[in-house]
Amino acid sequence: MASTLRKMTMAVLAPAMALGATVGLASAPASAAVWNSCDQWGSTSLNGYTLYNNIWGSGAGSQCVWANSGTNWGVWADHPNTGGIKSYPDSKKVINKSITSLGSLSSNYNVTVPSSGAYNTSYDIWDTDYDYEIMLWVNKTGAVGPLGSSQGNVTLGGHTWTVYKGTNGANEVFSFVRTSNSSSGTVNILPILKWIKDTKGWFGNETIGDVQFGYEITSSSGGLNFTTNNLTVSSS
Repeated sequence: MASTLRKMTMAVLAPAMALGATVGLASAPASAAVWNSCDQWGSTSLNGYTLYNNIWGSGAGSQCVWANSGTNWGVWADHPNTGGIKSYPDSKKVINKSITSLGSLSSNYNVTVPSSGAYNTSYDIWDTDYDYEIMLWVNKTGAVGPLGSSQGNVTLGGHTWTVYKGTNGANEVFSFVRTSNSSSGTVNILPILKWIKDTKGWFGNETIGDVQFGYEITSSSGGLNFTTNNLTVSSS
């Protein structure tokens, strides 16, 4: 897995940088979307969520994102059958609360994803300083795998995961990979954060900044559709 911190920093630096991604054109779904973009760093805010096209990896092909709302959106991507993550189109909800001050943090997801290509469908959760990245993979297809070494299995937040711990050189990465693929469900995120903090001691009382959800795409040759039928993130 390539550095996911790069997703964050490169999005900020986008005006001054060029990755050489070829951004093509694709139509939004027949039901007219309220927003769509084929721009490399295309972004908008809808209903309290921020959507990003986010073509951040080298060797990328074409990709377009559409949205009917902040919770119903999708992407068409045609990335070559080569290694390395090409993009992470996603929807982001900002939390900005410390772990101990959170009473709850959960999410519902419902997706329609292709049976070919190489990608994962994942939450990408960051602290406000971007020192720690927590990834929750709810499904994966093709030759993709998390960063770091396996720490064994754990059942948390309503799912059973294989946990991986590693670093990309810029930040620590904790990846929770669901032991079987799922296209819909509810994830109780707060117990996962408390397990990392209290049971493992891998970080302290971090302030959780972004909860992102999207598709980390390595290849989608010929053009594939990824649809977020519904995605909600709730906290208190």
